Amino acid sequence: MKKFSLLIMIAVAVIVGACSPFSLVNSETYNDADLASYHTFRIVTPGTEGKLPPGMQMVTYYNIAAAIREQMVERGFAEDPASPLLINIGLTVHREIETEPAIPPGYGVPYAGPYYNGYYPYFMYPRRYYWPAYYSNAQVITGIYKEGVLTMDFVNINEKLPLYSASVATIIENGQSQFRNLSGIAEAVQTLFSKFPVPLLPQYRSHR
Repeated sequence: MKKFSLLIMIAVAVIVGACSPFSLVNSETYNDADLASYHTFRIVTPGTEGKLPPGMQMVTYYNIAAAIREQMVERGFAEDPASPLLINIGLTVHREIETEPAIPPGYGVPYAGPYYNGYYPYFMYPRRYYWPAYYSNAQVITGIYKEGVLTMDFVNINEKLPLYSASVATIIENGQSQFRNLSGIAEAVQTLFSKFPVPLLPQYRSHR
């Protein structure tokens, strides 16, 4: 009996330990994009292509970019500063008002692009350059809490064509964001890529 109880305790500990503080908000492909047809990529850079989102430090940007770069390389992509495939980064880390659309998208509303609870993250590369104007419809406030949202967009920047977007969210506890430490960033980006349409190369699958 004691041995059985010990096994249950170990199993519960494993399950609890496996719970991630990050949740995938959306993972969506646009314009029937075939991301596997792209072989190179580049990540948005501050200064030349935009400003850092409010609250993001340069070290945070570098760590997020490094984690995204690792995921892309492990899927067979090569980084190239001339690549048409731009990965844009968006981030919100502040007090939020949780909302729901009063009119669901699709009811004749010219809606475009992912958003979370009525909020669009602050992007480094201005999103208006490649997303059509969206309709800012009425919102219904359902609650207030603190949350961080990390979003990445894949864009054929030469054609201003959105290809893919994913967002991951985490609750901020004691004013500390999970996006500010290496382990948190690595886990957040891994969650971002959890439903990415291009799989890991075989040699990397055993490590995940």
